[in-house]
Amino acid sequence: MTEDPAGLTVVAGQPTAEELAALTAAVTGVLAARAAGGRAAAARRPAGGWADRARLLRAPLAPGPGGWRRSARP
Repeated sequence: MTEDPAGLTVVAGQPTAEELAALTAAVTGVLAARAAGGRAAAARRPAGGWADRARLLRAPLAPGPGGWRRSARP
């Protein structure tokens, strides 16, 4: 096992310095985004009615007289 100065421990394989740098940058980015995500979620406005995708779904088809007509209309 080799110890990285960033505190990461390699338990298998022999990663290069570039691979360790890429891993360190990715982990740092995820942690920074996670920390900023809490503040961004509080500042975000709720979505309006126009953004609701439920309106794109059609009503369930009802069997019976005239059902075939209603199947083609939204």
